[in-house]
Amino acid sequence: MPRRIRGMTRHVVGVMAWLVLAPLAVVAQVPACQFRGAPDALRGRPSPPDSVMFRLGDGEAKLCCGRPAAGGAPKVGGEFPFGAPWQLGANEPTTLHVDFSATLGSVSLEPGSYSLYVIPEAGTWTVVVNANPSRWGLPIDADVRAADLGSFALIPSSLSEYVDRLTFRFEAKGPGEGSLIYTWERTALTIPLAHR
Repeated sequence: MPRRIRGMTRHVVGVMAWLVLAPLAVVAQVPACQFRGAPDALRGRPSPPDSVMFRLGDGEAKLCCGRPAAGGAPKVGGEFPFGAPWQLGANEPTTLHVDFSATLGSVSLEPGSYSLYVIPEAGTWTVVVNANPSRWGLPIDADVRAADLGSFALIPSSLSEYVDRLTFRFEAKGPGEGSLIYTWERTALTIPLAHR
């Protein structure tokens, strides 16, 4: 094979490898969810682990949580009383992983991983961002709260239809901004997230 064709072949192979591997490099920047236990055990949990991965601007983010079911019994304001910190999910803490500088509510975040929890009240919920994504979800005691980075208040909205299993989704609002939407029981909470 002539030298010029061999050189072109190497170049084409290199470009093809870059096209295949480049998207994987971006995905690899957002870490995997940190659910504890063997895969079979995770599948059998009453509150199954879940994640929502999304793009915001030129970055990627992932929210990881356990999804409890209410089963018709009051959970927020019942089992999880108003005025007490609650993990926004089940088992491990609800975590947010961002590979870009972001603003969650009014809290500035650098690229990294964070845990989230709320302090629900009848009319206002306080969302708290915590620097420790590796802790267990409950209790949220003084040791956990020592790693809090900031908080902001949101007004929840009422849902017309009952949602039995806690759910998160991402809703884009425009270039570089959107919201994490929490729904459970008859409550929705819209948590703004923006790329900085």
